[in-house]
Amino acid sequence: MSLRDRLRAGSFAVTAEISPPRGASTEPVTATAALLRDWVDAVNVTDNQGSNVRLASWAGSLAALHAGLEPVMQMTCRDRNRIALQSDLLGASALGIRNILVMTGDHPKFGDHPEAKPVFDLDSVQLLWTLRHMRDQGTVLTGRALKPPPDCFLGAVENPAAPPAEFRAERLGKKVAAGAQFVQTQFVFDVAAFAQWMAQVRDLGLHEQCYILPGVGAVRSRNALDYMRDKVPGVYVPDDVYRRLRAVPADQTAAEGARLAAETIQQLSAIEGVAGVHLLVAGNEQAVPGILDSAGVRAEDHGR
Repeated sequence: MSLRDRLRAGSFAVTAEISPPRGASTEPVTATAALLRDWVDAVNVTDNQGSNVRLASWAGSLAALHAGLEPVMQMTCRDRNRIALQSDLLGASALGIRNILVMTGDHPKFGDHPEAKPVFDLDSVQLLWTLRHMRDQGTVLTGRALKPPPDCFLGAVENPAAPPAEFRAERLGKKVAAGAQFVQTQFVFDVAAFAQWMAQVRDLGLHEQCYILPGVGAVRSRNALDYMRDKVPGVYVPDDVYRRLRAVPADQTAAEGARLAAETIQQLSAIEGVAGVHLLVAGNEQAVPGILDSAGVRAEDHGR
């Protein structure tokens, strides 16, 4: 069952994430896909995340697909203009890559080529509209016909904890109106605050128009915890969560982080309108089976 079919069927979906390697090989993607294949429904393949040069998202997505794991190809607006972005969608669809996650992308100044010229010809909302137009109208932006048009399931990202909180649900509404069919969020550590955001989402009826998968991560170390709390924009780590993870010995932080992730999944799954979860565990994929098993999400429900 594809990610699109699973969500449409009302089943609880699980996605994860793979960071392509910094090198000309798909083997790391294939190896990670083998770890995740029996536990998740699809896996995001990032697009030069953090504005750092890595293997292309389309190449990593194709490698995951060949390894038996459905990819979600990320597509950022940072590096390509509207011609290249439309071309990338056609290429992905032709290769059997159906899930496309759209985001604006980090500015190059934050990455390994800070002198690079950013493109940002379109932003994420405009790109969603463009890709939906190509699929549903069967033309490129200029009106020239596509034969055949691409088949794609369009996703977006959202950050419920970022200020101003009162406008975050409305921001999601703009992306849904532009074409987003599913959304994955930033890390959720404050379940109560996320539940408030979901209440706003339900008030707007967006949960009936878009499948929402909150992001869940497993903190592996105290350094990672401090970095996430102090350095990652839009991530809010409540004091009780911070104290809990700091209270255990340093060599037990990863285990406690995994337990917290499992508990978070259970709590999020009980919120009306939550269609699944997105596991943000890049580099810690071996923890996925234990987290999902503890959360009551079984391999037989998701594996192929």
